[in-house]
Amino acid sequence: MTEAPKRQGPLAHVRVLDLSRIMAAPWATQILADLGADVIKVERPGAGDDTRSWGPPFLKDQDGQPTREAGYFLSVNRGKRSVTVDMAKPEGQAIIRELAKSADIVLENFKAGALAKYGLDAASLRAVNPRLIYCSVTGFGQDGPRADQAAYDFAIQAMGGLMSVTGERDDMPGGGPQKVGVPIVDLMTGMYAAVSVLAALARRAESGEGETIDLAMLDVQSAFLANQAMNWLVSGRTPKRGGNRHPNIQPQDVFACADGHLVLAVGNDGQFVKLCEALGRPEWATDPRFAKNPDRVRNNAELTPLLTARFADFSRAELAAKLDAAGVPCAPINEIPQVFEDPQIQHRQMLRHLPHPLAGTVPQVVSPMRFATNPLAFERPPPLLGQHTAEILEELGLDAARLQDLQSRGIV
Repeated sequence: MTEAPKRQGPLAHVRVLDLSRIMAAPWATQILADLGADVIKVERPGAGDDTRSWGPPFLKDQDGQPTREAGYFLSVNRGKRSVTVDMAKPEGQAIIRELAKSADIVLENFKAGALAKYGLDAASLRAVNPRLIYCSVTGFGQDGPRADQAAYDFAIQAMGGLMSVTGERDDMPGGGPQKVGVPIVDLMTGMYAAVSVLAALARRAESGEGETIDLAMLDVQSAFLANQAMNWLVSGRTPKRGGNRHPNIQPQDVFACADGHLVLAVGNDGQFVKLCEALGRPEWATDPRFAKNPDRVRNNAELTPLLTARFADFSRAELAAKLDAAGVPCAPINEIPQVFEDPQIQHRQMLRHLPHPLAGTVPQVVSPMRFATNPLAFERPPPLLGQHTAEILEELGLDAARLQDLQSRGIV
């Protein structure tokens, strides 16, 4: 058996049993793995996580041939060990219960109540391990009129109001509702799940007690409507799509220079003064229509055409340099390759290449968390299906003959 990389990071003492698939809960368990936790990912024999087949693109092996490792799967399963177990079989359920005995955390994202019939729900697993922190991630929660419904990110973006405030106005070219370009509800649900289990872990250190956590994607989406929800709550006016314009702070928008687009993100009155000076229009900063942010928000229909005309007088590089020198926040709109060509991203080593058993190496966009005394290590790539089955079952005390028997009957 190949010696496993030595874990390091703040959670190197923690074991996570990952019964999840797709994106939301696996994003949470990848965060925990990045922090050093030993994450054991339970997958279906022969098939595995659905996202293994969500391609193309697929990772290519060292001969340039596509593998079965889809880019989607590779984005959310770094640092984990994969064990195949058929949880529909009693012997498979017994294996998962054994794994739960030594786990600190369980994360799952089955439909509400689905794991109870296998004896793998929170009550059943906490009966064998009272210190267990059990987090269930669903579309709508464990109770309520929608509890039995399945959900996907796209649908929750729509139901949860996000698409009503994302996209250009209906009366503008290209107007209409848009989803966010990444599965933001899944990602935010994963972040909330990680925060939740870490809070429960901290509490357990004081009380000795485990916890059961019920996390719903629709709840998460409503929670991160943030300023848009509060705008409605305090004004009674329904927020609408406004393209790239900020509803509360101006000027913040995309403007066309002579040779490309630039994002402008003025955040206060002082920055607006500097913007006007850099554009050679200092009188705008004292114009009563624009001097204060509330005035600029109210009179944005007058301000934006002035800025649009002036931006067109500059090349993007020229104006970006002037605004940077003046301390006015702005940015080019990079495509994905350009993000990873940015000197700052390269300096921070956000893109790394980990050893991979089929491809030689696999690219990974790593965790942004930086710890001074407990640095994170990125040594274990997203696993092949069942790559660690023998290793994990040996840790449970199963011998080679028993393993072979289970494999022959499709249980692992």
